[in-house]
Amino acid sequence: MNRPIRILVAKVGLDGHDRGAKVIATALRDAGMEVIYTGLRQTPEMVVNAALQEDVDAIGVSILSGAHMTVFPKIMQLLKEKNMNDVLLTGGGIIPEDDIKTLNEMGAGKLFVPGTTTSEISEYIKNWVKENRNF
Repeated sequence: MNRPIRILVAKVGLDGHDRGAKVIATALRDAGMEVIYTGLRQTPEMVVNAALQEDVDAIGVSILSGAHMTVFPKIMQLLKEKNMNDVLLTGGGIIPEDDIKTLNEMGAGKLFVPGTTTSEISEYIKNWVKENRNF
């Protein structure tokens, strides 16, 4: 790989709790990734546009607001519209197991729940990018 993995870490919607997203962003940076953090209150359109501009390999969405069944499908739709089919959409937060299964079936990558180690998240992203992105 000629360059570090680039990941956009995003907080979508009105959810103002970003401590977890900042912890993940720092852990991914420490694992050798280039991290772009969008800050709070992003829309799905803002996230996908930033991902396109920054030429990222992956998008990580942190969501605690309960809007995951709206946010993830909208981001997936926008990625498809922009032909960004080789960009991983992953994330985590407070997401019920049944909803995780549904979102995975719709095309979202692995979604992480509280208590997941940062090393598990970084290894998943590294492996996915290695298998699915052409460098």
